[in-house]
Amino acid sequence: MGTRMRPLTFTANKHLIPVANKPLILYAIETVADTGIKEIALTYNPGGLDIIKNFLGDGSKWGVKFTYILQENPRGGLSNIFQVCEDFIGGDNFLMHLGDNIFTGGIQNLYDHFMKKKPHGLVGLVHHPENTRLGVPYFDEEGHLVKYVEKPENPPHDYAVPGLYFFDNIIFKCFKGKDKIVPSARGEMEIASAYQWLIDHKYQVDTLEIEGAWLDPGKVQDWLEANLFLLDLNTKTKINSNLDKTVRIHGRVTIGKNCNITNSHLKGPLNIGDNVTITNSTVGPFTSVYHNCMIIDSTITDSVLMESVIIDKVRKNIENSIIGPNTNIAQSDHSEHYCELLVSELSKISL
Repeated sequence: MGTRMRPLTFTANKHLIPVANKPLILYAIETVADTGIKEIALTYNPGGLDIIKNFLGDGSKWGVKFTYILQENPRGGLSNIFQVCEDFIGGDNFLMHLGDNIFTGGIQNLYDHFMKKKPHGLVGLVHHPENTRLGVPYFDEEGHLVKYVEKPENPPHDYAVPGLYFFDNIIFKCFKGKDKIVPSARGEMEIASAYQWLIDHKYQVDTLEIEGAWLDPGKVQDWLEANLFLLDLNTKTKINSNLDKTVRIHGRVTIGKNCNITNSHLKGPLNIGDNVTITNSTVGPFTSVYHNCMIIDSTITDSVLMESVIIDKVRKNIENSIIGPNTNIAQSDHSEHYCELLVSELSKISL
């Protein structure tokens, strides 16, 4: 649904919006595939199958097989996601990786622990200064998990639970019988309720810290920060186009194929996609420019440009911005005392 990323998500699936020039969902797919898992279920909301399936295909690109499964109620909650996948899972163990979470260090340590130690559940942990807005684990004096609470007011530590969950097949018992879990006050089948059911029924639930950074680009500022972090972490100098001699490059810059760049200053970390035209401009640092964009006589820093954006002779620097696909931003040839705007619902403009 992606309401926190509106207006971008009025017309774009949040999981397909690029972070550091890679669509968000690909981080999750690659992370799961890197563990050696070969079968992945992708859940979708009503009306959302064609977009995601046309984009991702059958999974063969990543050496895995995709199965697409409908979650009829988009607000059913996280536990409802694997509930609707019960037939797909069969009698196997499984992990659930939220499609909008990024784990820069991978999840191999958790996967190996789960497969070797064989707990009934495994909770990944991260340190987070604002864990009051997340799920929080509670431990006894011996360090055993005794409670998992969503958004507590006064958590006893800075641990939080990110969007990565491991279970064996026992968990499907939590949806059956007199003591089955029920929707919370907000009407969702909470992931915390599933783990709490295991704990209350004396099943083993382990915890383990996740290696590397955890990124959750759910809001605009989070997206910009994730873009910055990943560009800084992953950008390597790789030039796949012939550049004009008038182009100056400082820092690590990746440039895609068939780009036409002249008389411009490129500052890394910077990632430029394919078929991009840049003329008389300064671009970067900490900026990603997706495919088929055009930047003319402008300066852009700390920003995300989605596909087919045109920036034309904008006199003010563009900073800390996310610009949606097929957007045209041009300096007016008319009076400097007014602007001409065509703006959709829930847009944000700073002048």
